[in-house]
Amino acid sequence: MRDLRYSVVLMVLVASQGFISSTLLVADDWQGVAARDEIKPIFQALHGSGDDGLELTISADHREGLNGHWQKSFSVHGGQHYRFSVLRKTDGMDYPRRSAVARILWRNQDGHKVTHAEPAIDSFRRGIRPQSEPEFPAPVDSDEGNVDGWQEITGVYLAPPDATTAIVELHFRWGPPKSSVHWKQVRIEECAAPEPNLVRLATIHYQPRDGETSMDKCVQFAPLIAQAADQKADLVVLPETLTYYGTKGTYADAAETIPGASTEYFGKLAKQHDLYIVAGLIERAGHLIYNVAVLIGPDGSLVGKYRKVCLPRGEIEGGIMPGNEYPVFETRFGKVGMMVCYDGFFPEVARELSNNGADVIAWPVWGCNPLLAQARACENHVYVVSSTYTKSTDNWIRSAVYGLDGTALAAADEFGTVAIAEVDLNQPHHWHSLGDFKAQLPAHRPIPTAR
Repeated sequence: MRDLRYSVVLMVLVASQGFISSTLLVADDWQGVAARDEIKPIFQALHGSGDDGLELTISADHREGLNGHWQKSFSVHGGQHYRFSVLRKTDGMDYPRRSAVARILWRNQDGHKVTHAEPAIDSFRRGIRPQSEPEFPAPVDSDEGNVDGWQEITGVYLAPPDATTAIVELHFRWGPPKSSVHWKQVRIEECAAPEPNLVRLATIHYQPRDGETSMDKCVQFAPLIAQAADQKADLVVLPETLTYYGTKGTYADAAETIPGASTEYFGKLAKQHDLYIVAGLIERAGHLIYNVAVLIGPDGSLVGKYRKVCLPRGEIEGGIMPGNEYPVFETRFGKVGMMVCYDGFFPEVARELSNNGADVIAWPVWGCNPLLAQARACENHVYVVSSTYTKSTDNWIRSAVYGLDGTALAAADEFGTVAIAEVDLNQPHHWHSLGDFKAQLPAHRPIPTAR
C-alpha cells in the first residue's frame, strides 16, 4: 500500500442500488460511503509510515444509528485462493461483532455478481451454483491476533471463477454516540488452498437394557465403539444417561463422580481405538447430581463435561440440578460442544455453543422432536450428532449426523448399529442467497436483552 501524504479532497453524490449514496473520495482509492447522507458518520484518513501505513477511521457524533463504510477495489484472479487480513480497534462500542464489520464482495469485469464453482448445500435448491454473497472475515481470538488494542480480522477465500475484483468494505454500523472504529494494514493476497479437515462423525443407536449396574451398561457399548473404530471414526456419540437407562433405581442411584469409574472405562476404549467418545452419564458433586455429557479424548483422559441446562419435569422432580455454562472443547480436529436431550427444545443452548465456536455439537438424547435436530443444525450452520433410544419406525428423533442445512447425512435405523458421515470442517458452504451463513452470524444475530 502506498504511503500517501494527503487526505479528503471531494464530496459527491451518486445513485446506487435504488437509493442515494453519499460518497467521500479519499486518497489511495479508499472511499467513505453511506446509504443516506443523513446517517453518514465521520470519515478520517490518517497517514503513518512504515508498516502502520494508512489508518482509516469512522466515528459517530452525538447521534445514534449512524452507518457507513470505507471501500476499495482490488484486482483478483478467479479460481485463486486469497487471504484477507486487517487490523481493527474500537472505542466506545459494546458489540463490535455487529458494529465494526469487514466484508468482501466478488464482482466480474462488468461489476456484476458472480457465481461460485461449487453448488449450494441448501437442500431446497441443491445442485444450483449460488451467487456470491459478501464474505465476513472473523476476528482472531488469540494473543497473536490482539496487540495494543488492535485485533486481526482475517479469512481465506476462493475467488469465484468469473471474479476479477474483490471489493473490501470496512464498516461502522449503528455505534453509540461518540464511538469509533479504526482500521489499518488491509491485505488481500494470493495464498495456497487450505488443507481439508476431514472428520468422521459417528453415532451409536443402542438401548442398554440388560444389566443393573453402571458398569453393566457401559460394557455393552464396547463392541459398537469397536465397529465405529473399524470405520475410522474420529468422534463417537453415545446416548443420554446410559448408566441409568433400563434400571429400576433412581437418578441418584446411577450418579457417580466425574471423572469416575465410567469415564475411566470409556477412556480405556478411547485410547485403545484412538478416538473421542461422548457419553451421557449422571454426575454426583457432593449433595448435587447433574445430567451430563462427557467428552473423553484419545489419550484416555477426560477432556471436559457439560451439565444439562434445560431440565424437563421428571428430572426436576427427580432431584437433578441444572447446569449454567456452555463449554466448548478443543480437539485434534476442531471444537466440540455438547448438549443433552431437552436442551434441544431451546435454541439458546445450541446458539451459545455455536457462539463459543463449536464446529460440532454432540447430542445424547433420550427422545425428541426430529425437527429440532434439523433446526439446531441449520440455524447455527453446525454439525449435530445425535444418539437416541427411539425406534426409527416411530418417526421421531433419530440417531444421526445432521449437516449444515439440517438434513441427515447418515442415520442408524436398527438398534445395535453405527452411522458415520465424513465431513470437511474447512470447507465453506454457501447457501443460495445467504452465502456463508455461519460466517455472518456474529454480524447479524441480535444483541442480547437483559431479563
